[in-house]
Amino acid sequence: MYSAWEIIFVASFLKFKALCRMAIKSVDGRELRSFTFSEESPSQEVRAVERGLLLETLANELPADSIRFSSRLKTISRCETGDVLLELEDGTRLISQIVIGCDGIRSPIARWMGFSAPRYVGQSAFRGLAVYPNGQPFEPKVIYTYGRGLRAGLVPISPTKVYWFICYNSSSPGPKITNPSILKRQALELVGGWNSELLVAINATPDETVSKTPLADRWLWPMVSPSVSAGGVVLAGDAWHPMTPNLGQGACCALEDAIALAKKVAAAQKSDKTQLEEALQEYGRERWSRVFPLTIRANLVGSLLHWENPLGCAIRDNIVVPKLVKLGPMLEHTNYECELLK
Repeated sequence: MYSAWEIIFVASFLKFKALCRMAIKSVDGRELRSFTFSEESPSQEVRAVERGLLLETLANELPADSIRFSSRLKTISRCETGDVLLELEDGTRLISQIVIGCDGIRSPIARWMGFSAPRYVGQSAFRGLAVYPNGQPFEPKVIYTYGRGLRAGLVPISPTKVYWFICYNSSSPGPKITNPSILKRQALELVGGWNSELLVAINATPDETVSKTPLADRWLWPMVSPSVSAGGVVLAGDAWHPMTPNLGQGACCALEDAIALAKKVAAAQKSDKTQLEEALQEYGRERWSRVFPLTIRANLVGSLLHWENPLGCAIRDNIVVPKLVKLGPMLEHTNYECELLK
């Protein structure tokens, strides 16, 4: 029996394409390997979802006025009572017993708790969303292209939209550029001699959807990293465990955090502060065992896929990808089971 929320959630996402296949290509368009997801991992269903709709669907299930937009945090401090005082840039002051810092990779709450800034990994990424008002031309499959020191991907997400990305090696993040038309031109320059599929998608992309992001992560070393919670303040998502996008698990882990944290807080919400803090610590221990290995694995996968040495790339394209890589074991990290929330 499904709840109303579950029905709304599923109905919202069924309009997004189920992706049946994956093709891995070289920069000249040669197909290195192609397979169906069901052949490699029968339990997997691969479906791309627009993040905007995901956030909208979640937000619509909250009571009216639950979310205050454009409310940047100015300072966070501890009251004499032990509660937490949040001061926003618009002058608003909020006092709370529990503060969940899920404010992204540059989280001021994480910084206040003593976490170091995420570390740049030597790679950056262009991303964009191609729009085809009369219908996009791609089959329901993921297309990856591997080059020297960079790789790209195409992912159809709906009948009219196709997501694309280009990840590339870069010794520094470079200057921050906010003009999307310049970013789009730079993306095209990176892959100007590649196969036409990617170029078609980039050229069909509205400038305002193009972004460039330096890739960074934070390794939560045991006994070294600060605790995920302290005095009713707790972190979740990228604020706690930013990771590179090489496994596609950043936002997924944030959703998992939300489920695990909601369970712990719900069970302890009528308890005293000591029991509540223990519940938050238990959440940290439970989630650390999953997110720490994924952060390291995502970093290593990015390094392996971004070889620049011509011999290494030849081995990757002619031996590793077509003959050695098995997708099934590589997708095991996407399996996450949780009990129903009460």
